[in-house]
Amino acid sequence: MRLLFPSSVPPPSNGTISKFSATLPPPAPPSLFLRRTMAKQPRAEARSDGLEASIAQETDVEAEGPAGDNISSSKAAAAPLSPLVPVSEKDIKKVVQKTAATFAPRASTASKNPAVPGTTLYTVFEVQGYASMFLGGALSFNLIFPSNEPDLWRLMGMWSIWMFTIPSLRARDCSKNEKEALNYLFLLVPLLNVLIPFFWKSFAVVWSADTVAFFAMYAWKLGWLEKSE
Repeated sequence: MRLLFPSSVPPPSNGTISKFSATLPPPAPPSLFLRRTMAKQPRAEARSDGLEASIAQETDVEAEGPAGDNISSSKAAAAPLSPLVPVSEKDIKKVVQKTAATFAPRASTASKNPAVPGTTLYTVFEVQGYASMFLGGALSFNLIFPSNEPDLWRLMGMWSIWMFTIPSLRARDCSKNEKEALNYLFLLVPLLNVLIPFFWKSFAVVWSADTVAFFAMYAWKLGWLEKSE
């Protein structure tokens, strides 16, 4: 049998085929992995250039950062601080008066209050206010309608100063200082009645605290201690 060789490869000189040349495999074409790697080399170089450019931009921004911080800090230091306006006693009086006038009982007509000092109505409101205070104390101390358990009577006695005494005294045509004292008490007494039971669950203690606050507020606003001195 005669073998055919390509023109580029010369036949063997002695006309025989060696065992080595017959068993030698032809050269394999480049693998798919190598071809993809070679095709991606320019893209990798382009990406690396882009990364270097972005890193350079970030370094420029970081270099400019402290300068910007210094400018902002200098502006903040140059801006004047707004002074704190202290709350005066006059402002507190306005808030208390407005709140008490909104929620506290008031006259149903806009005419002048007829319960002026020296009238019978003035005396009725005054007696009603202090009588309700002492009656509430008797209920709180369990002297009237005694009970071994908390009941409605003792609860009403605890709130008697706020429900009856303060509204009765505010219904009179009283002085400006007394009206301010009653306005403060109208806001202070509910706070005492709500907070004290968290520490001491006693109707008598709550009523006693309300009574002390009542006379202390009167002594402060009406100047009882100054007159005694």
